[in-house]
Amino acid sequence: MIRRRTFGKVCGIGAGSTAASAMAVPGVAAAAAPTPAGAAGAAPRPGAHTSFGPLKRVRAGLLDVGYAEAGPAHGPVVVCLHGWPYDIHSFVDVAPLLADRGYRVIVPYLRGHGTTRFLSARTVRNAQQSAVALDLVALLDALRIERAVLAGFDWGSRTADIVAALWPGRCKALVSVSGYLVTDLAANRSPLPPAAEYAWWYQYYFATERGRLALEDPDLRHDLTRLVWDTVSPTWDFDDATFERTAAAFHNPDYAAVVLHNYRWRLGLADGERRYDRWERLLADAPPIAVPTVTLDAERDPFTAAPGDGSGYRDHFTGPYAHRTLKGVGHNVPQEAPEEFARAVVDADRL
Repeated sequence: MIRRRTFGKVCGIGAGSTAASAMAVPGVAAAAAPTPAGAAGAAPRPGAHTSFGPLKRVRAGLLDVGYAEAGPAHGPVVVCLHGWPYDIHSFVDVAPLLADRGYRVIVPYLRGHGTTRFLSARTVRNAQQSAVALDLVALLDALRIERAVLAGFDWGSRTADIVAALWPGRCKALVSVSGYLVTDLAANRSPLPPAAEYAWWYQYYFATERGRLALEDPDLRHDLTRLVWDTVSPTWDFDDATFERTAAAFHNPDYAAVVLHNYRWRLGLADGERRYDRWERLLADAPPIAVPTVTLDAERDPFTAAPGDGSGYRDHFTGPYAHRTLKGVGHNVPQEAPEEFARAVVDADRL
């Protein structure tokens, strides 16, 4: 899920603030600012939507990508990226909010999730960070999208951060939950204080044979991922149906292999592929992100550096920037606080 070094900075910090300014999109009408929460015409409560329209598919790079789409076909594009153990339903309330404001919203299943499939049985079921980021670049190419606002959490934040850092011409603006999440493999070799390590139990579980077997077993996988949801979103009152809609995405035949590789690779327990070495070398230097960015910290997320003013990663963002902390919100930010997430997208687009 989140970068270990970020969670290691658990010490007292203050709350953040936000700012926004107008930003034009050539040939496209600017999206209207979101209605403040609680005002007349405000969006319905989280959970008001339960599904997208018919899903689409497109061949992109190594994958046949399944994705949801909402909003006008020629609107400014937002790509929303989920994390683990989640799926596109994290954005089921965010997408209509942004579509109503004129955005074309693309919500893809990441590799190993939902209806996304590898094109070849011979492709390594690799989930190192640059591989997943290149999936996003390939998706933009396949959909003929030159630039998009990228918005994500968990694996999605990391993926969006990497594209913004290495291919800034493809990223118009960025919304990144938990800030700068580029994985630092060297830092991951060092232990954190025990209290910090405690939240990463699933990561170490997946390093074992027992963890692999559990992730491959449908019943154990179901209960394991449900436990993660309960643990990292302690204030989110979701029902069983909400979880089950997402859990269906975990039946992808490559799910276990992709998830296991991601976490084992981060700990240096699984190799990456040489085809990605050049990108990993660049990422090892923690490249700055210069595109307009809004970062979000969730106050009740156990991986947020309490109480989350973004100071631990602020120096990585060198362009127009705003930060905010979401009170009472856990790890699955877009599904727990869709209005705030949608507002962050519009604000980032106008920085």
